[in-house]
Amino acid sequence: MAQKKAHEVDGWLARPDRDIPVILIYGPDRGLVSERARVFAQKTGLPLDDPFTVVRIDAADADQQGRLLDEARTVPMFAERRLVWVRGAAGHSALAADVAALIADPPTDSLVLIEAGDLKKNAALRTAVERGHAAMALPCYADDGRGIDAVIDEILAAAGLSIALDARQLLKANLGGDRLASRGELDKLALYCASAGEVSAEDVRAVIGDVSRLSADDAVDAVLCGSIAAFDTLFTRHLASGSPPFLVLSAALRQIQALQLMREQVDRHGKTPAAAVASARPPVFFTRRRAVEQALQRWNQAMLQAAANRLQGAILKSRQHPAVAEPLSRQALLALAIEGARSAR
Repeated sequence: MAQKKAHEVDGWLARPDRDIPVILIYGPDRGLVSERARVFAQKTGLPLDDPFTVVRIDAADADQQGRLLDEARTVPMFAERRLVWVRGAAGHSALAADVAALIADPPTDSLVLIEAGDLKKNAALRTAVERGHAAMALPCYADDGRGIDAVIDEILAAAGLSIALDARQLLKANLGGDRLASRGELDKLALYCASAGEVSAEDVRAVIGDVSRLSADDAVDAVLCGSIAAFDTLFTRHLASGSPPFLVLSAALRQIQALQLMREQVDRHGKTPAAAVASARPPVFFTRRRAVEQALQRWNQAMLQAAANRLQGAILKSRQHPAVAEPLSRQALLALAIEGARSAR
């Protein structure tokens, strides 16, 4: 399979294979997709400001049968190779067909770089690249803790700054949803602390906005893992963003129902929690697997059914009495967080 796992992408980009002419960089983190595409383009050694050597195409324009083929097979005039850079790809059928044709008969003097959004596993473009011998698919997901640390160190070190441990922890809690947004916030912080030498927690609070885009699932994971303080912070942040409280209740109920199915795999079929989570359908996103495994270890079927009943009641009451939906939701979720903490003892 012509693809890399998310944690392998940076390593491959550091030493890209020059014999692979078709590169697909895709994923939900658009900022990271854009950043990695620039890294690859720079690694080619081609003059990126030369329109004869680097051809930039919008995916909508490339979605005409043969357009990409024509560009990729054009003989370069002023360089050894040309770079055809396609941006904004998604479910474009003609583009996918051209990519499949290029992989079947690879160009010898052109590179094709494609930036795409979050492609499903069965998307035609992703399938064509992953099955090809002359192509590479590079996924880009929101930064995990290690990725955020690397970006923090890179930008602050370049500015001659160190960072206190508590400031780093606070900073990591507010970054990660989009690589370009994270870099923008860090550049702003570096400028603010230019003459300080070290970044403090007070500096972070003064400058950094919340660009982590935490979803309701983060609050739910905190509830089921018994992380009461984390739940309170995440739920408050969810409300501050203008999102209604019942979304967290609904997300919690969905997760409880999913855990009931996984718990049955553990109790009746002897699977380990890790195996039950790995075989879940729909699959659990990889960044959440550890939290879901932990919840599965703590909650038995009786506890899960009681939690489902509590959540159903809270959802009904929040709909009947919207004026007090926030305290009703917080109370129900906090009770479950306490139960999750108690079950860990």
